[in-house]
Amino acid sequence: MFDPLSAIDAAVQESKISQTAVANIRSWLTEDRYSGYRDAVVEHIESGKWQKLDDVFWTIIPFGTGGRRGRMYPIGSNAINDRTIGESAQGLANYVVDYTKKNGGDVSTLSCAIAYDTRHQSRHFTELCAGIMVAAGFKVYLLDDYRATPQLSFAVRYKKCDCGIMVTASHNPPSDNAVKVYWSSGAQILPPHDKAIIEEVMSCQEIRVTPFDEAVASGRVEIVTDEVDQAYFDAASAQRFEGPRDAKILYTPLHGVGAAAVLPLLDRDGFKDIEVYGPHAEKSGDFPNVPGHVSNPENVAVFEKPIEYAKASGFDLILATDPDCDRLGVAAPMTLDPSGDWRTFNGNQIASLLAEYVLSKRTDAGTLSPDHYIIKTLVTTELMRRIAENYSVRCVGDLLVGFKYIAEVIDREGPDLFAYGAEESHGYLVGQYCRDKDGAVACMLMSELAAELKAKKVSMHEYLWGLYREHGFHKETVINLMMEGSEGMEAMKRLMTAFRQNPPKELAGISVATIRDYGDETTTDVSTGEKQPLIGPKSDLIIMELDDAGNYVAARPSGTEPKIKLYVFTRLAPADSEDLEKAEAKLSERLQGIETDMRAFAKKNS
Repeated sequence: MFDPLSAIDAAVQESKISQTAVANIRSWLTEDRYSGYRDAVVEHIESGKWQKLDDVFWTIIPFGTGGRRGRMYPIGSNAINDRTIGESAQGLANYVVDYTKKNGGDVSTLSCAIAYDTRHQSRHFTELCAGIMVAAGFKVYLLDDYRATPQLSFAVRYKKCDCGIMVTASHNPPSDNAVKVYWSSGAQILPPHDKAIIEEVMSCQEIRVTPFDEAVASGRVEIVTDEVDQAYFDAASAQRFEGPRDAKILYTPLHGVGAAAVLPLLDRDGFKDIEVYGPHAEKSGDFPNVPGHVSNPENVAVFEKPIEYAKASGFDLILATDPDCDRLGVAAPMTLDPSGDWRTFNGNQIASLLAEYVLSKRTDAGTLSPDHYIIKTLVTTELMRRIAENYSVRCVGDLLVGFKYIAEVIDREGPDLFAYGAEESHGYLVGQYCRDKDGAVACMLMSELAAELKAKKVSMHEYLWGLYREHGFHKETVINLMMEGSEGMEAMKRLMTAFRQNPPKELAGISVATIRDYGDETTTDVSTGEKQPLIGPKSDLIIMELDDAGNYVAARPSGTEPKIKLYVFTRLAPADSEDLEKAEAKLSERLQGIETDMRAFAKKNS
């Protein structure tokens, strides 16, 4: 008789599978809570699918910067499936119930808002999560159609929910799905709640589910799509600024949910000449007509075909949102001639353009004071800070990666004085109506800026160049070092250790001056080895500052994908930025040199 436990022991001896995977597989074979998956695990073992077993069992999916996210597969602790999604919802429910009891709240009135996007199995996982929350005693407010992540954040606040669940993997490949978990503030779960919830998730024994149709029939799941839509559009459109509206806009939802949010909002704001790019209009989890089937507005390649169409059709602007419509990408002609050359903007450039636009419009309206503030993360361009200083407002900029930290500052510093928040990964927010980045409102503001610049006969790129002349040329890039599977995790650890213990001495011919290590909370002088305490948020983040001020590299493991992200920042002083063509060429060469040196260092040390 076949013994799966003996088979996996033999596989370990033959180095076919990692020890960490074996521990998790044993749990799924022997513990009652995984009994429904045992036959599928045994079938994989009998078939010798060791690499697949290692991939889906080598770890347990954690809550990262965007929730619990990964590749879908029917079994596995490191895969998105009914068990891991179910544990996530059950762990959330258990924690909120216990937290409410401990704080003297009424558990009979608990509620949760849930929404989902166009990804494969999103509707299935939504019904599963809703059934789990109802079984735990929650009232569920469901957005019963494809909706944007910021609409879920808004719904949590609008319906005064205790928590929220968004079923989406954002801009990840079609193979992935996820849940983003929200607190009563409308922000994604923050410490200490996140760690406490994952403890509940990992110790979850029984998943209790009320059948979805039964939950709807009983009124415990209430459909609130139309109600929340109207309230969201009222609140979001209130963030508009007065000005011209003559702009011809091409919009692509990249096969996601964005059209349902962006188009009504732009219409309310007075924009009438808007077209949805046809090849990207279909709502599809396969993302069929974008390069590589990855609907990420950070990728320049997704704009190639829309730009061809826009040039031939006389558009002034292209806007793109990711599948759950919380991120914005932008392309515009270099001059006022739409038939000429076009160029996309990266996340830092969009952040800076919108910072200048929002602060200038609020200054003109007399609604900005020195007490107001903008927010950015540690890995977002310092051009935002310089723009804020120019308008005599504060910039809170020492935040970890993740928009939830921007949301935390809004509530800590006071939402009445919040002017604008941004992160380099194409996330932007104004107003008090939600606590997550909003691609739809960012589309509205960018459209307003395009129309205003068109009226002034200035291209959007010329507008950005003006900021460079005033504050110095800034140029940034992000390098993704992909490291898949259990071997990749070990490689990531080795590389982060190398950055800490034996960092590169120079990059692109410029000496590395200091190492800011937010993990051990020290700043190290590379030339002397002297260490000083570092005041800042504790995180697995390292910033390597070069001798040339304003030039630095930040390294951090991604919270949602198997990779280390290197954020590279370069800058020239305003006096060296008058000739923009030469300034850009110089910084492009510097960026290329830094990337070459960093990749060589990574290859050697991972």
